Amino acid sequence: PPPPPPPRSDTYKGWLFKWTNYLKGYQRRWFVLSNGLLPTTEMAHTCRGTINLATAHIDTEDACNIVLSSGGRTYHLKASTEVERQRWVTALELAKAKAIRMMNDQSGKGTLQRAATYIESLSTLKILVSKLDDLSTCNDLIAKHGAALQRSLSELEGLKVPVEGGEKIKAVNERATLFRITSNAMINACRDFLDLAETHSRRWQRALQYEREQRTHLEETIEQLAKQHNSLERAWREAPTLASTTPKRLPKEEASDDEDTEFFDAMEDSPAFITVTATESTQHRSVTGRDTGVVVISEDTFCMCIYNDVSGKELQPRRQRRTHVPDKPNYSLNLWSIMKNCIGKELSKIPMPVNFNEPLSMLQRLTEDLEYHELLDKAARCDSSLEQMCLVAAFSVSSYSTTVHRTAKPFNPLLGETYELDRLEEYGYRSLCEQVSHHPPAAAHHVISQRGWTLWQEITIASKFRGKYLSIMPLGAIHLHFHSSGNHYVWRKVTSTVHNIIVGKLWIDQSGDIEIVNHRTKETCQLKFSPYSYFSRDVPRKVTGVVADSGGHAHFILSGTWDDKIESAKIVQSSRGGSGSEGKQKTVYQTLSPKLLWKKYPLPENAENMYYFSALALTLNEQEDGVGRTDSRLRPDQKLMEEGRWDEANSEKQRLEEKQRAVRRRREAEATDALDEEYEGYQPLWFHQRRDSVTGETNFVYKGGYWEAKEKKDWSMCPDIF
Repeated sequence: PPPPPPPRSDTYKGWLFKWTNYLKGYQRRWFVLSNGLLPTTEMAHTCRGTINLATAHIDTEDACNIVLSSGGRTYHLKASTEVERQRWVTALELAKAKAIRMMNDQSGKGTLQRAATYIESLSTLKILVSKLDDLSTCNDLIAKHGAALQRSLSELEGLKVPVEGGEKIKAVNERATLFRITSNAMINACRDFLDLAETHSRRWQRALQYEREQRTHLEETIEQLAKQHNSLERAWREAPTLASTTPKRLPKEEASDDEDTEFFDAMEDSPAFITVTATESTQHRSVTGRDTGVVVISEDTFCMCIYNDVSGKELQPRRQRRTHVPDKPNYSLNLWSIMKNCIGKELSKIPMPVNFNEPLSMLQRLTEDLEYHELLDKAARCDSSLEQMCLVAAFSVSSYSTTVHRTAKPFNPLLGETYELDRLEEYGYRSLCEQVSHHPPAAAHHVISQRGWTLWQEITIASKFRGKYLSIMPLGAIHLHFHSSGNHYVWRKVTSTVHNIIVGKLWIDQSGDIEIVNHRTKETCQLKFSPYSYFSRDVPRKVTGVVADSGGHAHFILSGTWDDKIESAKIVQSSRGGSGSEGKQKTVYQTLSPKLLWKKYPLPENAENMYYFSALALTLNEQEDGVGRTDSRLRPDQKLMEEGRWDEANSEKQRLEEKQRAVRRRREAEATDALDEEYEGYQPLWFHQRRDSVTGETNFVYKGGYWEAKEKKDWSMCPDIF
C-alpha cells in the first residue's frame, strides 16, 4: 500500500526495518508513534518496547536509514524509500519537540507533586496495612462466632420443637451460612486489593526515591557549575588588573607574607578560587586555600588552568601534553614468512622486527591501566563497600577499552628498564614500573595517589602463537588498597586473543572470568567476559557481573561491554527461574534502573593513523626532564620507530638485545664462579620480593627511593642498559 501522508496528528504508523543482529540483519517491524513515545511491535501486535522521544537523539546515516539513541541504547532503522524516511524523521522531530514542551510544562508541578506523593504514599501504606490487620482480626472473629452459631443452630434442629419452630431455625441456619460465605468473600477481596496496593506502592516508592536522588544529584551538579562559573567569570574580569607587575590589594584580602600573591573571597559555600600573579613566569608562590579549586593565571602566557586538590602545594601552570605522534608509515611486510617458524613457541623469546610493534613499551602499556583513574578517586569517597566494589569492577574492565584496536605489539622491556608517570600536580598520583625479570618477562608496578588509594601489581606475560591466533595470558595479581577504609581488593586479568594472524584483518577479543575479592569484608564480584561468537545473539565484547556480600547474597548486577561502558543496577528481589545451560537452575533478579559507572572516552582525531592511541597513550612516550636513565622514554629504538625511521630502529633494537645478552652471559659466568659462595643473582633496583600477607604469594613490591632520587637528581645507581 502507499505510505501514509505526513502526520498532522499525534499518531503516525507504518512499517520500518529494524536492525536485530549480524545473523538476522534487518527485520520488518510495525511502528506506532503516539504521544511522544515510539512503541515497536511485531506482526502479532505484541509490543516489544517503547522509545521516549523527549530524551532521544535522532540522526540519519544515509538516504534510507534512521538512528535513534535513547537511554543508553541505539536503534538502527531503515525505511523502504528516501521519501518514507523523511516522513518518519519529520514525524519524530515534531513528536520530540512536543514531548519536550510537555515535559517542561509539567516539570514544575511534578517536583512538588513527587515529594507530596512520596510522603502521602508512605502514610497511606501504613494506614492500609493497619486496616488489613483489623480486617484479618474481624475475619477470625466472624469465622469463630459463625462456627459457634452454626453449632448452636444444629443443636436446636435436633430438639423436638413444633414444626413451625423447626422451619424458622432452618431458615436462620441458612442465613448464617450465607453470611459466613459473604464475609469470607469480602475478606478475600480486601486482602487481594491490599496485596495489589502494597505491590504497586513499593514500585511507586522505588520510582519516587530514584527520581528524588536523581533530582538531588542534578541540583547539586548545577549548583556547583553555577558557582564555579561565577567564580571563573570574576577571575576573568579581574585578569587585566592582576596582570600588572605591581599588584594592588583587593578588598577583604587575607593575610599573607607573600607580596606577589593576591586573594579574593569566593562565594559563600563555593570552592575557593585563589588567583596568583608573579613578576616572572617561574615565580609562582605557595598559597593555601580550600582543597577544591584553584585558578592560576600566568602573566607571560595569560592562559587559565584549573587544578584540584592542590591545597598547600606549590602551584605550577598545568603542562600542555602533546596530542599527536608522527603518523604510522606504510611499510609492507610478509607476516607469515616470519611467524611460520614461531608456532608453539614463547613469543617473548622470538626476536621480532619493529614492524610488528607500536612505539610504546610493555611498561607503558601497563601504565595505561590508569586511563580511568578517576573511578578509583570516586571509589575512595564511597561510604558503602558494595558500591565501592562496583566502581573497582568498572575500573578493572576499563583497562581493556584501550586494546580494542591495538593489534600491534609493545616493545619487550630490557631487564632493569623503568617507566615513571608523574601526574601528582594534575591528578594526584605517581606511577612507577620496572622490568624485574627477563625470562620469564615480569614487570612490577606501583601507584600511590593522594586521593586515598594505592595500587600495585606484578604481571608476567605468557603468550603462545597457535597459527591462526595469538593468546596472551597475563599472570599475577592486582592489589588495590583504600587508605581510609582499609578495604583491600585483589583480582587477576583475563586472556587476550589476537585473531586472523595469517589471513584477514587482525582483531582482539577478551575472554575469561575475573573474581574481585575485598579481603577485609570478604565481599566479592564475579565478572564474566564472554568470548565473541558469530552465532551468538549477545552483543559483542559483553561483560556481566554480580556483586555479593560475604554471605553470597547478591546486591548489584553489572552489565556492559569492555570497549564502551559498564552499568550497575541494584537488586531488589531475586528468585529461582527455569533451568539454564547444563541443567543448572537460573536466578532471576529484579533490579532498579541501571546507573552508568564508566564510559569510554572517544579516541583522538586521526587515531587510526597514530596506532589507535588514546589521549593518555599519546603522552606516554613524550620526552620529560629529570626521569631516570633507564626510563622507556630514553630507549633509542623506540624513539626512532616513533619518528618513522624504522630501518634505524631495527638496527638499534638488535644492538640493545645483543647488549642485554652479553650482560646476561657475564652474569651467568659470575654465578658459575661463585658456586662455592652464596650468589643472589639479579636484583631489581626499586622493587624487592616479599610475601603478601593477604594472598600468601611472593611477589615484587616497591621498596622506595625512586622519587627521592628524582628530587635529588641523582641517578648514579642506575645501570647503563641503553
